[in-house]
Amino acid sequence: MSQRGSIHRRGDVWIAYWRTETAEGRKQHTKSFRTKKEAQQFLTDTMAAIRGGVFSEPSKVTLGEFLLERWLPTKKMAVRVSTYASYRGLVERHVVPALGHVQIQQLSADRLDRFYADLVAQGLASKTVRNIHVLLHRALTDAARKNLVPRNVADAADPPKLNRADREEMKTWTPEQLRQFFAGIANHRLAAAYILAATTGMRRGEVLGVRWRDIDFNARRLHVQQTVLTVEYQIVIGRPKTLRGERKIALDDQTIQVLRNHRAAQRQEKQLLGDGYHDQGLVFAREDGAPVHPDYFSQTFDRTAKRLGLPRIRLHDLRHTHATLGLAAGVHVKVISDRLGHATTSFTQDVYMHAIPAVEEDAADQIAHIVFKGISAPEQSDEATAGQGHASPAGGDAEGDNRSLDESYDGSDGR
Repeated sequence: MSQRGSIHRRGDVWIAYWRTETAEGRKQHTKSFRTKKEAQQFLTDTMAAIRGGVFSEPSKVTLGEFLLERWLPTKKMAVRVSTYASYRGLVERHVVPALGHVQIQQLSADRLDRFYADLVAQGLASKTVRNIHVLLHRALTDAARKNLVPRNVADAADPPKLNRADREEMKTWTPEQLRQFFAGIANHRLAAAYILAATTGMRRGEVLGVRWRDIDFNARRLHVQQTVLTVEYQIVIGRPKTLRGERKIALDDQTIQVLRNHRAAQRQEKQLLGDGYHDQGLVFAREDGAPVHPDYFSQTFDRTAKRLGLPRIRLHDLRHTHATLGLAAGVHVKVISDRLGHATTSFTQDVYMHAIPAVEEDAADQIAHIVFKGISAPEQSDEATAGQGHASPAGGDAEGDNRSLDESYDGSDGR
C-alpha cells in the first residue's frame, strides 16, 4: 500500500489531503484545521499510522458519543460504583456541554487547553479541572488503542496547575483534643466507630463496612474487606479502594474493649427489636441493623466537634491525625503505610513527612549522637556567639552546615 499527503490553505483554514491505495482502489481523504501546525502534525501522524498499519479511518463519531455510548459503559464493569458515578458526573456536567459535539478525530490539544481555561474562568476548582483532564486522557488512550484516533491529543494538553488554595490543608487534632472528642461522643451509639477510626486510620467507608466476623478479638486483628459507600445518596456495599486497602490492622487493648462493650450494647438492641432487626453482621449499624449512611456518620462528627468547641476538621482528618501522631511517636513509616492501606511507602512519606518536622529533627540528633560519640563538643567562639557560623575539623557546626546542604537539595528537586 502506498500513500501520499499534502497541506493547502483554503480561506481561514488549512486542509490536510492524503490518499491511500488499497486492493479496493485509491481512496482520498481530507480534514480541515485552524492552524498550519495542527494540519502538519495530523498529517505526520496519519502517514506514520498508515505505514505502521494502525491508520484510523475517518469517522464522524463525536466525543460525546464515544464517552457516553462506548467508553463509560465499559468503565461501569471495570471500576467501583462510586468511581463510575464520578466519571459520569464529570462527563455529563462539564465535558459533553462544551465538547460533546466535537468529532473525536478533530479534537486537538489546543481545544482542550481552551476548554480547561474556560472551566477555571467559570469558577471550577483547578483540582476538578485536573480530574476532568485525567478522565479525558484515559478515555482518549482507549480511543487511540482501538484506532479510533491516531494519537492521544491529551498528551500535549496543559491542565491548570494546583495552587495553594486548591490544595486541601491537612488539619489534625492533638491527643488532648482527641480525648475531648471521645468524652463528648461517649454516649452516642456510634461512639465506638469514631474511636476505631482514630486508633486505626481507617477510611469512613471501611469503618462502616466492618463486620463482626472481620474482627479476631483473640489475635487483636481487624481484616478490612468491605466498605459502605454512597452514590447519589444511595448506600452501596463495595470492596476496599485498592488491593492494598484490603488489609489486616492490629488493634490495641483499649479499642478491643471498646468494641466488646459496643457488641454487648448491640445485642441488647437486637433483643428489643426481635424480628424487626435485620442482622447483616455489621459492627456499626442503624437501630434496625441496616448500614449507617456515610453522610450521617460525617454530619454527626461535625456537629459534635462544633458543640465541643474543637478545631474544625473533617472526619477524614482522623485518618491524618492517626498517621501524624504515629509518626511523631516514632512508628516506622512502613508500618503507618500498611495500616492506612497506601499503595506505596513513598506516598505515605510524601503526604505526611512535611507535617511532622520534629521527626526529622529527632533523626538528626540521633545520627549526630552516633557520629560524634566520644568527641567533645568544641568551645563556642565569640564569632559563633555573635551568630556567625563556626566550622571545625571535628564538624563543630555540623548542624549549620547540614542545614545549608538540605536547603540546596530541597531547592534542586522541588520537594
